[in-house]
Amino acid sequence: MSYSEGVEEKMRLKDLYPIEAPEFWPVKEEIDAVFDWRLDDGRQSLIQLYEKGKRKQWNAAERIDWSLELDPENPQQLPEDTMPLKGAPFYEKMPKKDQIALKCGHQAWTISQFLHGEQGALFCAAKIVQQVPDLDSKLYAATQVVDEARHVEAYKRLLEKFGIAWPMTGPLASLLEQVLADSRWDMTYLGMQVVIEGLALAAFATIRDQAQNPLAQQVNAYVMEDEARHVAFGRLALRDYYPQLTQAERDEREEFLVEACYLMRDRFEAREVWAYYDLPVDECVAYMNESEGMRLFRNYLFSRIVPVVKDIGLWGPKVQEAYAKMGVLDFANVDVEELNRRDEEIAAELEARQRHIEDVARLAGE
Repeated sequence: MSYSEGVEEKMRLKDLYPIEAPEFWPVKEEIDAVFDWRLDDGRQSLIQLYEKGKRKQWNAAERIDWSLELDPENPQQLPEDTMPLKGAPFYEKMPKKDQIALKCGHQAWTISQFLHGEQGALFCAAKIVQQVPDLDSKLYAATQVVDEARHVEAYKRLLEKFGIAWPMTGPLASLLEQVLADSRWDMTYLGMQVVIEGLALAAFATIRDQAQNPLAQQVNAYVMEDEARHVAFGRLALRDYYPQLTQAERDEREEFLVEACYLMRDRFEAREVWAYYDLPVDECVAYMNESEGMRLFRNYLFSRIVPVVKDIGLWGPKVQEAYAKMGVLDFANVDVEELNRRDEEIAAELEARQRHIEDVARLAGE
């Protein structure tokens, strides 16, 4: 008997993909693993964040109530107007059952991109542990590695509830490849901790705050509690580092930043979803781009990025001009720390509510 015959068949999320995708995606990296022999006490702000990262660890298998199910017609029970094609003539003419299938497929696509982004963040955090020169950053990044593994686990389990999943979309793959392949440690921070994680925080918040499904609320709220620390990590590290760079070096980072923000803005076009459901792809994208709802959604996504970019000192004319064209420049004055505090409060409130429900059910059964 072969080994494979003696092992129970395991479910692969890839088997839920409705379109073709490779088994693996190798990204070539050329980095130095840097030992810090100074072993100093570190920066107080980062050591405090490291301590918080240790205290805030949680088990996705236990904290989230996986006995909960998704809604068969609107998995996360989101408002109808969150469907980006709502109101488009070709969408409104679709039979009800096809609209439901498309709605489920699109929600699964969004969660799939969260999952792929979290796996990318797992790699980036591990890369930072090796590459960043300062021990305090290595210590915190090690807690983030565990956080990201937990997020991959949580979104994978959530997608199994959907019964459909999607491969990584092109714009996200393009940015992740750039971030992972770049040999400079600060570019990993900038691409992942500031741009990808910052945008993810805002995207998670839209589901956490609008979904009526308790499982979707739990997954996104608990992940957000961690992600707020990750963005703070990038902010603290880069705020100390970027003043040391030459103007030419900062200009290069700003150019990368603008490109990364445009890639992230375009990652929500979902072209592969529209194509799979035999919809006119260009018309779908054009409708989304002209939609006031999508414009507001895309702008909101930058509410967690713009104030951090300003704070770390990449606030030259090129960046400000790009953000003005996107219509997101006013987010520069958002209080990120207050948003982070609120994220933690909401997660605690959800957990307390779930514990109360469990206590009532247990007492009723006695």
